[in-house]
Amino acid sequence: MVLSACIPAQAAPDTPVLTSTAASSLERIEQTATVPAEAAPVRVWVGEEVPPALARSVKLGDGAVWASSSAEADVRLGLAESGAEGPEAQWVYVLAAPFPTVEDEVSAAALRSAWQGKTMLGGHALRMSAATSAALEGLWGQAGAEAVEILPEGELLAAAWGKQPGWVVIPFEALSPRWKVLRVGGQSPLDAGFSAENYALTVPYRWTGEIPAGLSWAKTNREAGRMTSLVLTGTTALVRQVALRMEEKGVDYPGLKIGDWLREADITHVSNEVPFDSNCPPAVPLRREMRFCSDPKYMELLSGLGVDVVELTGNHLMDWGPEAMLETMDVYAAHDVPTYGGGRNLEEAQAVLEMEHNGNQLAFVGCNVMGPEVDWATETTPGSAPCDLDALEAQVRALAQAGKLPIVTFQHFELDDFRPQSAQRIDFQRMAAAGAVIVSGSQAHHAQTMTFVGDSLVHYGLGNLFFDQMTKANRPAFIDRHIFYDGRYVGTELMTILLEDGAQPRPMTAEERRVFLGKVFGAAVWPKVTP
Repeated sequence: MVLSACIPAQAAPDTPVLTSTAASSLERIEQTATVPAEAAPVRVWVGEEVPPALARSVKLGDGAVWASSSAEADVRLGLAESGAEGPEAQWVYVLAAPFPTVEDEVSAAALRSAWQGKTMLGGHALRMSAATSAALEGLWGQAGAEAVEILPEGELLAAAWGKQPGWVVIPFEALSPRWKVLRVGGQSPLDAGFSAENYALTVPYRWTGEIPAGLSWAKTNREAGRMTSLVLTGTTALVRQVALRMEEKGVDYPGLKIGDWLREADITHVSNEVPFDSNCPPAVPLRREMRFCSDPKYMELLSGLGVDVVELTGNHLMDWGPEAMLETMDVYAAHDVPTYGGGRNLEEAQAVLEMEHNGNQLAFVGCNVMGPEVDWATETTPGSAPCDLDALEAQVRALAQAGKLPIVTFQHFELDDFRPQSAQRIDFQRMAAAGAVIVSGSQAHHAQTMTFVGDSLVHYGLGNLFFDQMTKANRPAFIDRHIFYDGRYVGTELMTILLEDGAQPRPMTAEERRVFLGKVFGAAVWPKVTP
């Protein structure tokens, strides 16, 4: 028998009561058990051989800090060792000289020899900044005694122009229009087909250590997607001997030997001074009168050369009346080729043509100074744009202030001389001072010289592209290849041609080019360059 009622009841165990202090301790214990300790920041170091622009581009992101020395760093950016995997950054450097330099290129071996002090390029030690010297030293080893002259980067241009010839090595981002880029081993960073991997002045960089999440940096200082090439040309008139050869040898005949130069450009310009007319008389070498027109089928030549924009400031556009000029506008429209400097009426003729490519915003304007008055557009009739220089200057200033890259082309007074007339100098330089990055003369049948206003190039006359003048003075001419990068005008390559057969320009030989450039540069008045 169980007498449960007689057994004294046992007290239940006390329920613990947590004080606030105990509760906090427990929470800390639980947190310690479930959350790892905060990771130490990754320490990042950039070596002295890294170019300043690349170093400035490094962004740490979360979880990284700058190291106080290379020794304490977890991650380092420096020169890529020979045989290492592909570089994580490539910095492109440029061999450059003052713009009026006749030499065009050197071999990679000759440049390396100059670095080692075995030879001299341009009769002087290679000039460069200390940062550039450090980069090349990492690539090629220590420079030879007296092979390199170190100057602050901001003083290189004045030093080179002040004592010519003077060659320098600068990073691509330091390019400005008053430098001439020299090819090294057949390559120029201004070329569309440029290969950084096969270029002697490309310096590779790599990170060592585990790269933390969020770390970013510039992969290169030369991106093809930020570059634009513009080819400007001189006078085109598909008439007389040129037209006859086109009938005899094919519409594409005039451009066969220089076509690649025009097609390779991102934007190719032609100044066609002559209207298309379906009723144009057959081509003959000579006419009694200076009254020109072209068969509309000759548009096939321009299309085949990749022409992207046509200037209409020429003084023969109204030779066959308003009907031919209107037909000309229709021909260009049918081929989706924009025009400027002329049009169906005055408003259209004076309008700005804006073109955007790879982020570079180009703005073309042009006008006809010399007339004749019958060639000028009015409010109701077609023609070329007459020059209102006050209005043009205001137009250029407004474009520059809006972040555009104004390009002004003139049909100015003609002169058979390398040197420009006073009126040319005044008008061209006025537009450059207003903000035009390039001012170019399309009127010249005789190639003319050039100058700079600040960093704006003024080229007074390019000479003939397609016209049949075969005199010794009229055969040589220029094709100007202008380069824009990341919203800036950075340089120009002067390509030189010589007319053959009264219809077909060809590239000059090296000797022809040397003599021609010597005359053109010798006729120039260059502004003094100061640091």
